[in-house]
Amino acid sequence: MKKATPPPRRKTGRPLSFDRNAALEKAMHLFWRHGYEATSLTELTRAMGVTPPSIYAAYGDKKGLFREAVALYLARPLPPAEMVAHAESATAAARFLLEGAAMAFTGETTPPGCLLASSAIAVSAEADDVRRELAEIRQGVEAALRDKIIADVAGGLLPADTDATTLAAYTTSVIQGLSTLARDGATRDKLVAIARLALSTWPLSPAGTS
Repeated sequence: MKKATPPPRRKTGRPLSFDRNAALEKAMHLFWRHGYEATSLTELTRAMGVTPPSIYAAYGDKKGLFREAVALYLARPLPPAEMVAHAESATAAARFLLEGAAMAFTGETTPPGCLLASSAIAVSAEADDVRRELAEIRQGVEAALRDKIIADVAGGLLPADTDATTLAAYTTSVIQGLSTLARDGATRDKLVAIARLALSTWPLSPAGTS
Protein backbone atom coordinates (compact mmCIF):
# COMPACT_ATOMS: atom_id res chain seq x y z
CA MET A 1 0.00 0.00 0.00
CA LYS A 2 1.35 3.38 -1.04
CA LYS A 3 2.16 5.60 1.85
CA ALA A 4 0.19 8.84 1.81
CA THR A 5 2.26 11.97 1.24
CA PRO A 6 1.83 14.36 4.15
CA PRO A 7 0.52 17.82 3.26
CA PRO A 8 3.19 20.51 2.87
CA ARG A 9 3.90 22.50 6.00
CA ARG A 10 2.79 26.11 5.91
CA LYS A 11 5.73 28.49 5.90
CA THR A 12 6.07 30.60 8.98
CA GLY A 13 6.52 34.33 8.78
CA ARG A 14 4.12 36.77 7.20
CA PRO A 15 0.54 35.94 8.22
CA LEU A 16 -2.19 35.64 5.62
CA SER A 17 -3.82 38.81 6.91
CA PHE A 18 -0.63 40.83 6.43
CA ASP A 19 -1.42 44.10 4.65
CA ARG A 20 1.95 45.30 3.41
CA ASN A 21 0.87 48.85 2.58
CA ALA A 22 -1.00 49.39 5.84
CA ALA A 23 1.92 48.01 7.83
CA LEU A 24 4.36 50.25 5.96
CA GLU A 25 2.22 53.27 6.80
CA LYS A 26 2.41 52.41 10.50
CA ALA A 27 6.16 51.90 10.29
CA MET A 28 6.56 55.25 8.55
CA HIS A 29 4.73 57.03 11.38
CA LEU A 30 6.86 55.28 13.99
CA PHE A 31 10.12 56.22 12.26
CA TRP A 32 8.75 59.73 11.78
CA ARG A 33 8.04 60.14 15.48
CA HIS A 34 11.17 58.55 16.96
CA GLY A 35 13.76 58.50 14.17
CA TYR A 36 15.57 55.51 12.68
CA GLU A 37 17.96 54.72 15.49
CA ALA A 38 15.50 55.05 18.37
CA THR A 39 12.84 52.89 16.72
CA SER A 40 13.33 49.28 17.77
CA LEU A 41 12.31 46.18 15.90
CA THR A 42 10.07 45.28 18.83
CA GLU A 43 8.21 48.57 18.51
CA LEU A 44 7.90 48.10 14.77
CA THR A 45 6.46 44.60 14.99
CA ARG A 46 4.01 45.70 17.68
CA ALA A 47 2.83 48.74 15.70
CA MET A 48 2.65 46.86 12.40
CA GLY A 49 0.97 43.82 13.91
CA VAL A 50 3.49 41.39 12.40
CA THR A 51 6.30 39.12 13.53
CA PRO A 52 10.03 39.78 12.98
CA PRO A 53 10.21 37.06 10.29
CA SER A 54 7.43 38.91 8.47
CA ILE A 55 9.50 42.07 8.37
CA TYR A 56 12.53 40.20 7.08
CA ALA A 57 10.45 38.42 4.44
CA ALA A 58 8.71 41.56 3.22
CA TYR A 59 11.42 44.21 3.59
CA GLY A 60 14.72 42.43 4.12
CA ASP A 61 15.62 44.04 7.45
CA LYS A 62 15.07 47.19 9.48
CA LYS A 63 17.05 49.30 7.03
CA GLY A 64 15.04 47.94 4.13
CA LEU A 65 11.83 48.75 5.96
CA PHE A 66 13.08 52.24 6.74
CA ARG A 67 14.05 52.90 3.12
CA GLU A 68 10.58 51.93 1.96
CA ALA A 69 9.04 54.11 4.68
CA VAL A 70 11.13 57.06 3.46
CA ALA A 71 10.06 56.41 -0.14
CA LEU A 72 6.43 56.43 0.97
CA TYR A 73 6.99 59.65 2.92
CA LEU A 74 8.60 61.40 -0.05
CA ALA A 75 5.99 60.28 -2.56
CA ARG A 76 3.23 62.45 -1.06
CA PRO A 77 2.07 64.35 -3.00
CA LEU A 78 5.20 64.22 -5.20
CA PRO A 79 8.88 63.66 -4.47
CA PRO A 80 10.24 67.12 -3.55
CA ALA A 81 12.98 67.17 -6.19
CA GLU A 82 10.49 66.16 -8.87
CA MET A 83 8.05 68.83 -7.73
CA VAL A 84 10.77 71.48 -7.89
CA ALA A 85 11.73 70.42 -11.39
CA HIS A 86 8.13 70.71 -12.61
CA ALA A 87 7.27 73.98 -10.84
CA GLU A 88 6.56 76.96 -13.07
CA SER A 89 9.38 78.93 -11.42
CA ALA A 90 11.98 78.68 -8.70
CA THR A 91 9.97 81.06 -6.54
CA ALA A 92 6.88 78.89 -6.92
CA ALA A 93 8.96 75.84 -6.01
CA ALA A 94 10.30 77.55 -2.91
CA ARG A 95 6.79 78.56 -1.88
CA PHE A 96 5.60 74.99 -2.22
CA LEU A 97 8.57 73.66 -0.24
CA LEU A 98 8.36 76.19 2.58
CA GLU A 99 4.61 76.49 3.02
CA GLY A 100 4.17 72.79 2.32
CA ALA A 101 6.68 71.99 5.05
CA ALA A 102 4.88 74.24 7.53
CA MET A 103 1.67 72.34 6.83
CA ALA A 104 3.16 68.85 6.70
CA PHE A 105 5.21 69.30 9.87
CA THR A 106 2.09 70.21 11.86
CA GLY A 107 -0.38 67.61 10.59
CA GLU A 108 -3.22 66.58 12.88
CA THR A 109 -2.79 62.86 12.20
CA THR A 110 0.99 62.69 11.71
CA PRO A 111 3.99 63.19 14.00
CA PRO A 112 5.46 66.70 14.16
CA GLY A 113 8.45 67.70 12.10
CA CYS A 114 10.19 65.98 9.20
CA LEU A 115 10.88 62.24 9.05
CA LEU A 116 14.20 62.83 7.27
CA ALA A 117 15.40 65.34 9.85
CA SER A 118 14.34 63.32 12.89
CA SER A 119 15.91 60.14 11.53
CA ALA A 120 19.28 61.78 10.86
CA ILE A 121 19.76 62.64 14.55
CA ALA A 122 22.02 60.50 16.76
CA VAL A 123 22.72 57.84 14.14
CA SER A 124 25.32 55.27 15.20
CA ALA A 125 28.33 54.26 13.12
CA GLU A 126 26.55 51.03 12.18
CA ALA A 127 23.78 53.05 10.55
CA ASP A 128 26.00 55.69 8.95
CA ASP A 129 24.82 54.56 5.53
CA VAL A 130 21.30 55.58 6.55
CA ARG A 131 22.54 59.04 7.55
CA ARG A 132 24.35 59.41 4.22
CA GLU A 133 21.28 58.39 2.27
CA LEU A 134 19.13 60.92 4.10
CA ALA A 135 21.73 63.62 3.47
CA GLU A 136 21.76 62.73 -0.23
CA ILE A 137 17.99 63.11 -0.40
CA ARG A 138 18.13 66.57 1.18
CA GLN A 139 21.05 67.54 -1.02
CA GLY A 140 19.10 66.37 -4.07
CA VAL A 141 16.22 68.70 -3.23
CA GLU A 142 18.64 71.57 -2.69
CA ALA A 143 20.38 70.85 -5.99
CA ALA A 144 17.06 70.73 -7.84
CA LEU A 145 16.10 74.11 -6.40
CA ARG A 146 19.52 75.55 -7.24
CA ASP A 147 19.18 74.37 -10.84
CA LYS A 148 15.70 75.90 -11.01
CA ILE A 149 17.06 79.22 -9.76
CA ILE A 150 19.88 79.13 -12.32
CA ALA A 151 17.34 78.47 -15.08
CA ASP A 152 15.19 81.38 -13.90
CA VAL A 153 18.19 83.70 -13.85
CA ALA A 154 19.02 82.68 -17.41
CA GLY A 155 15.38 83.20 -18.41
CA GLY A 156 15.18 86.65 -16.84
CA LEU A 157 12.77 85.66 -14.08
CA LEU A 158 15.33 86.43 -11.37
CA PRO A 159 18.07 89.09 -11.22
CA ALA A 160 21.34 88.26 -12.93
CA ASP A 161 23.29 88.61 -9.68
CA THR A 162 21.19 86.04 -7.80
CA ASP A 163 23.41 83.61 -5.88
CA ALA A 164 21.65 80.35 -6.74
CA THR A 165 23.75 78.15 -4.49
CA THR A 166 23.30 80.28 -1.38
CA LEU A 167 19.61 80.96 -2.00
CA ALA A 168 18.83 77.25 -2.41
CA ALA A 169 20.85 76.37 0.71
CA TYR A 170 19.13 79.13 2.69
CA THR A 171 15.69 77.86 1.71
CA THR A 172 16.40 74.25 2.65
CA SER A 173 18.00 75.41 5.91
CA VAL A 174 14.79 77.21 6.84
CA ILE A 175 12.87 74.01 6.14
CA GLN A 176 15.13 72.10 8.53
CA GLY A 177 14.54 74.79 11.13
CA LEU A 178 10.79 74.49 10.67
CA SER A 179 11.06 70.80 11.45
CA THR A 180 12.91 71.50 14.70
CA LEU A 181 10.35 74.11 15.74
CA ALA A 182 7.48 71.75 14.96
CA ARG A 183 9.02 69.01 17.11
CA ASP A 184 9.38 71.60 19.88
CA GLY A 185 5.65 72.25 19.71
CA ALA A 186 5.42 75.34 17.49
CA THR A 187 1.99 75.97 15.97
CA ARG A 188 1.15 75.81 12.31
CA ASP A 189 0.47 79.55 12.24
CA LYS A 190 3.96 80.24 13.56
CA LEU A 191 5.58 77.98 10.96
CA VAL A 192 3.55 79.44 8.10
CA ALA A 193 4.53 82.96 9.19
CA ILE A 194 8.21 81.99 9.20
CA ALA A 195 7.87 80.32 5.79
CA ARG A 196 6.30 83.46 4.32
CA LEU A 197 8.97 85.67 5.87
CA ALA A 198 11.63 83.48 4.25
CA LEU A 199 9.83 83.79 0.92
CA SER A 200 9.73 87.57 1.27
CA THR A 201 13.54 87.63 1.24
CA TRP A 202 13.69 86.02 -2.17
CA PRO A 203 14.83 88.42 -4.92
CA LEU A 204 12.18 89.98 -7.13
CA SER A 205 12.19 89.46 -10.86
CA PRO A 206 13.67 92.30 -12.98
CA ALA A 207 10.08 93.29 -13.71
CA GLY A 208 9.46 93.79 -9.98
CA THR A 209 7.29 90.76 -9.22
CA SER A 210 8.20 87.64 -7.31
